[in-house]
Amino acid sequence: MASVPSLASTVQQRLADGLSAALPDAASADPLLRRSDRADFQANGILALAKQLKGNPRELATKVVEAIPANDVLKEIEVSGPGFLNITVTDSAIIDTLAARAADARLGVPFNESAGTTVIDYAQPNVAKEMHVGHLRSAVIGAAMVEILEFTGETVVRRHHIGDWGTQFGMLIQFLIEHPHELDHSSESEVSGEEAMSNLNRLYKASRALFDSDEEFKTRARARVVDLQAGDEETLALWQRFVDESKIYFYSVFDKLDMDIRDGDVVGESGYNDMLVETCRILEESGVAVRSEGALCVFFDDVKGPDGNPVPLIVQKSDGGFGYAATDLSAIRDRVQNLKATSLLYVVDARQSLHFKMVFETARRAGWLNDEVKAVQLAFGTVLGKDGKPFKTREGETVRLVDLLDEAVDRATAVVREKAEKVGLTETEIVENGQYVGIGAVKYADLSTSAARDYKFDLDQMVSLNGDTSVYLQYAYARIKSIFGKAGDRTPVAHPELELAPAERALGLHLDQFAETVSEAATEYAPHKLTAYLYQLASLYTTFYDQCPVIKPEPAQEVAENRLFLCDLTARTLHQGMALLGIRTPERL
Repeated sequence: MASVPSLASTVQQRLADGLSAALPDAASADPLLRRSDRADFQANGILALAKQLKGNPRELATKVVEAIPANDVLKEIEVSGPGFLNITVTDSAIIDTLAARAADARLGVPFNESAGTTVIDYAQPNVAKEMHVGHLRSAVIGAAMVEILEFTGETVVRRHHIGDWGTQFGMLIQFLIEHPHELDHSSESEVSGEEAMSNLNRLYKASRALFDSDEEFKTRARARVVDLQAGDEETLALWQRFVDESKIYFYSVFDKLDMDIRDGDVVGESGYNDMLVETCRILEESGVAVRSEGALCVFFDDVKGPDGNPVPLIVQKSDGGFGYAATDLSAIRDRVQNLKATSLLYVVDARQSLHFKMVFETARRAGWLNDEVKAVQLAFGTVLGKDGKPFKTREGETVRLVDLLDEAVDRATAVVREKAEKVGLTETEIVENGQYVGIGAVKYADLSTSAARDYKFDLDQMVSLNGDTSVYLQYAYARIKSIFGKAGDRTPVAHPELELAPAERALGLHLDQFAETVSEAATEYAPHKLTAYLYQLASLYTTFYDQCPVIKPEPAQEVAENRLFLCDLTARTLHQGMALLGIRTPERL
């Protein structure tokens, strides 16, 4: 189905027609239309135009209004102030536009005509290390961007760049060789993520203690790093055991987060090993990188240390070892040349911004990034505790992600249980909804803040039924579903001939902005814009529900049908919008 023009675009077109009829010289001028609290829309583009034409803006505005032919969309246009246009649309135009949206499975959201291929690098845990609260944002923001971009027609390739290489593996592998049963499982049956992680934790602590206290073990461990980097078969096989054990754990955490992480999308640092030498050769031969004190470096005019000396990006160390930069640059080569990416999106902590700025600039100088291929870091801030400091346990330890998610689900289940009797939920539904509400609460709190900002992790606030929380939206959705259970033989039907109450108009105008919001969230990599839209939708629906009876007291047949139509479109929009954020909407709550 063709995309549905929004009311804003229809109004914009009518104004543009009036502009070109009244002022043929200004045919291409932008009316600068936006939503307004004085009317449905306000256009203030005539002020700039009057400046350009050296005319009186009020007179020009009046001329434009007079040139707009009578039509069924614009009810009233008032010239106000120095030349603003306050525009009210007809009730029938609102319902007709919404009916066109409702007839489309995509709710009128168009496919992006210039869609390309985006590789999203997100959810990057480290092998043999526990996931903590710091891993939450990359996973949640990245997963939402995958859904939003795919919905607008972008081809999305997911990449989980896990930390699976480096010197610590020499220590771990050597310890496993000398203590071969440390990663054995207690039974043949399926291993839980918790068991896999406790095995890895125990082994990591024991090997670290030995490494720090036993010089001979330290020497053997360092020699093992050399074997690993040289591709020695026995060493690689043991390394693979650590990766596999870690994946059992990772996948259990992502499963809790209700996230689909596929094995083929996990390409760790090790996945680029074969490219590192060539990456360095290309950079050196093209003059992008130069040798400095034995290391291969890239210098930048605007990156200097506190002493005023330039700080380079080190691609290869003086001892021949490769740093993160070599791996990241090789990943860019792979993603551009083999995966044919047109956009690279890195969902990575803001503290790594300088590193990525230098890596992207190096890739541009090497010609891997250009006008056709862009790289963007979707940088995110820190998760803070209620006290506004980085989130830690009472003992000052980093908070384990699993503990956090379990607590969110426990709190949410208690909230669901309180209301369960009224709705008649079974124990199974209470448990399932507790998970949807708890995990939804964590995701929503993260996504409702602009990614670049830090946010406070406050579970009491997150599972609250009031305020800007996912539970509030989930309840709004369930409430609409319950209305349909009581509607009897009445069905949703759009009635453009009816006069709308103020709460119906406000809800209708907001529903019409869904497509525009989704496309904005996609092009700006800003899931918080979609979150804000959905919260406002639920708030406007609450007002509508309070002011406009749908079932009781029983309104006239056409009014009831039209209100059910608004309810149905609101529910579908909430359901689709929440799905794009990775949040489920239970039918009964």
